[in-house]
Amino acid sequence: MTKKLFISFFLLSTLFVFGQITSINGNLEKDPFFEQKQEGKDEPVKVRIIHADLTQKRQDLFDGNTFMTGNVHLEHKGSTLKADTVIFYSEANFAKAIGNTQLQTSDGNLITAGEIQYDGNSQRGIARKNVVLTDPKQTIKTDILYYDRIPNTAYFNTGGTIYNGSNTIRTKTATYNITSRVVDVTGNVNIDNNQYQVQGTKIKQNQNTNTAEFYGPTTIINKSNPSNSVYTEKGHYKMNSKEVYLSKNSRIYYNGKTLKGDAMYYNQNTGFGTAKGNVLLDDPRENRFVRGSYGEIFENKDSAMITGKPYAVKIFKNDSLFFSAERIIAYQKADSSRMKKSFLKAYHKARMFKSNAQARADSLSFNETDGELHLIRKPIFWTGERQVTGDVIKAYLNTQSESIDSLKVIGNALAISKVDSINLKDEFNQVKGKQMIAYYKNNNIHLIKVTENAQAINYVESQNAKTKNMDRLGISLSSCGEIEALFEEQKLHIVACNIGANTDIYPMSKIAPEKRKFPEFNWNTKDRPRKWKDIFLDSPENVEIIYETDTALYDQAENKRKKEEEKKNANKIKRVKK
Repeated sequence: MTKKLFISFFLLSTLFVFGQITSINGNLEKDPFFEQKQEGKDEPVKVRIIHADLTQKRQDLFDGNTFMTGNVHLEHKGSTLKADTVIFYSEANFAKAIGNTQLQTSDGNLITAGEIQYDGNSQRGIARKNVVLTDPKQTIKTDILYYDRIPNTAYFNTGGTIYNGSNTIRTKTATYNITSRVVDVTGNVNIDNNQYQVQGTKIKQNQNTNTAEFYGPTTIINKSNPSNSVYTEKGHYKMNSKEVYLSKNSRIYYNGKTLKGDAMYYNQNTGFGTAKGNVLLDDPRENRFVRGSYGEIFENKDSAMITGKPYAVKIFKNDSLFFSAERIIAYQKADSSRMKKSFLKAYHKARMFKSNAQARADSLSFNETDGELHLIRKPIFWTGERQVTGDVIKAYLNTQSESIDSLKVIGNALAISKVDSINLKDEFNQVKGKQMIAYYKNNNIHLIKVTENAQAINYVESQNAKTKNMDRLGISLSSCGEIEALFEEQKLHIVACNIGANTDIYPMSKIAPEKRKFPEFNWNTKDRPRKWKDIFLDSPENVEIIYETDTALYDQAENKRKKEEEKKNANKIKRVKK
């Protein structure tokens, strides 16, 4: 009975093996993998048969080569091959193993599969059907695995997964160096863990150090916030510390913004990142970008700093706004109503350019959401042929109409306007005081309100009834607690002078040149940015305009007064002699 059962098992096993082998008779056909050129090849050592429940050799089966079934166990140079069935081609030193196959390598790695072919001469093997390679660092699963013992590598190109306990790699092609524990994966690569996902085309991962090298388009995605990601075409990723170093066509996406640079660093745990060389910080939601040569981002604080000749551009439909300074900071902050607002701060040698307004100061702060611009320490603000200075200037912009609504000047406020922008006469209307608000109309100062020690110097004209031309009456000097002054074209009209009002109009013949300007007069044409690229300069060093002082009437009157004084003095002397 036992003998019949054994014979039945043998027949079933033989039929199964026949189903797996394409040629029962004929020459051995090897996969081209076994014939590839090989370096460092040792002298061939014969594969040893350790055990088989049944061993036979028949000329009508497999060209008379050894055919073994039942707990087959082979050994070769410290590696062992186990299977249900093995065909061993002794002359070729080649084994074909089928059913529950296991290849235990000399360094302790285990390959299991539906079938394994092993060449003792080249020390190469091919595993097929539900292949699993297990070593102390990871597990590889695929349909076909190529194993080369001399370089100690395993390779697949039919798709597979690699799992190391924390990361799962899914890829079409992979080469695993078992000695160095380095996995080289290509194709549609996907590395997955509980926090991040890495997608790339060519990645080399070291399982000992748990680091990855990127050699093609690669994206690291934050699973908890997929819009926050890192892209590079060459980089180094420390997967334990979540630090990534990027060196080609790289960018960091965070909180709706994008940071680019030639060489970049990013820590996924802290949200801190840096960029060097050709740095760009783009914020599409704010229609604003910042450029420089070095940048830092703080993702958790939603802030960034750019240095190295930085400049920012607030993009408007018709007339963009340009900023520069030694350092620019962009950040978002919630107000008292918990509404997030965007801010720009520029420190030291701050400059601003818009086609209809320019400014310079030591520092500036811009609330992009509300359109409020603060200029701090020695600020100058220009619009048209008008200039405003003070201790602090606050400009309020209408971001919808792209125009300036008003200016608020705090401390030592002074507004200057050229009387006639066409000629080069040294004539300027001026208003000053401790506080000032300037209201704009058609992108130019229209109305000024000054409080606390308000004073004005303005040129007064009247239309000649006969000629219809404007005749110069003189210069008005006003001193009040509060002044309201209206700019119409190039003229300044004092429409209100309240609280201790005192206004005198002096003919041009009776006002000295030094009285026509305030002591703080500081009309500046040399430092004014005339084009947007001037913001990069400490000063554009414009050719300073030389204005002509017209003192003819005053000089004539002064000469006449001196002659009369001399004549009076001479008459006094004659009377004394008598």
